[in-house]
Amino acid sequence: SQPQAEALSAAAVAAGKMLPIHVKIDTGMGRYGLLPDEALGFVRFLSQLPGLVLEGLYTHHAVADLADKSFTRHQFGLYMNVVEQLEAAGFTFPLKHVSNSATTLDLPEMALDMLRCGIALYGLHPSDEVEGNQRLHAIPLRPALTLKSRVVRVRTLPAGASISYGRTYITEKPTRVALVPVGYGDGYHRILSNRGAVLIHGQRAPIVGRVCMDQFVVDVNHISDVQLHDEVVLVGRQGEGHIPAEEVARWAETINYEVTTSLLPRVVRVYTRGGKEVGRIALTAT
Repeated sequence: SQPQAEALSAAAVAAGKMLPIHVKIDTGMGRYGLLPDEALGFVRFLSQLPGLVLEGLYTHHAVADLADKSFTRHQFGLYMNVVEQLEAAGFTFPLKHVSNSATTLDLPEMALDMLRCGIALYGLHPSDEVEGNQRLHAIPLRPALTLKSRVVRVRTLPAGASISYGRTYITEKPTRVALVPVGYGDGYHRILSNRGAVLIHGQRAPIVGRVCMDQFVVDVNHISDVQLHDEVVLVGRQGEGHIPAEEVARWAETINYEVTTSLLPRVVRVYTRGGKEVGRIALTAT
């Protein structure tokens, strides 16, 4: 906006520095940005403000994660028309960029000067439709995130026992269960009640009963020798088992972006390299 641009200009002048700026063209998202027919006039205005350097021109694709690329190509066409119009008027931008993760993976011809990968940097596909693209075989993605916990209690419940709030799960036979200290207070969604699963000893243990704020229960009748403090994997690999974020998203009726960004500050972040811990961040006070 004009007020924002003027404020940036004033700040740059006050600091005695030149501020590189990137101008956004709205080609179909309806959020930030200039409509194509507004671009020339606004760039002309920007060029007259002191302290600002016109460095980048960009847009953002709305449906690049779908198999049908027709609207993405339409957006790209609108963007390139703006580029041509601005260049004809004498305005050039060193960095032109349109590619989010889906565009980067599926439409490399739109790479231009810079890429803006988001979820792909974390080894996740933007959608199942992008994941199914055969060209991706040349770009193997490896998820960076594993969500882990530990078993804090193991017990055997008799037939007819109810589990968790609402008594939504009743055991049909004597059932060995394990308690996992994770819940929606950590960003592990309540909708996973009676439908999600975790890995213990590389095997899937289904969630039984409702996910609570701080804990949930899993059925381990079929998994031998489950003990206190055994590792539990909620997202990721363990032995031969694998629960990808995409599968958790399907259980939760959402997308992998929401599964991973929902993890709340009290979940400790542990960073590893080559299998060894290299850093740890606990975002809440201890």
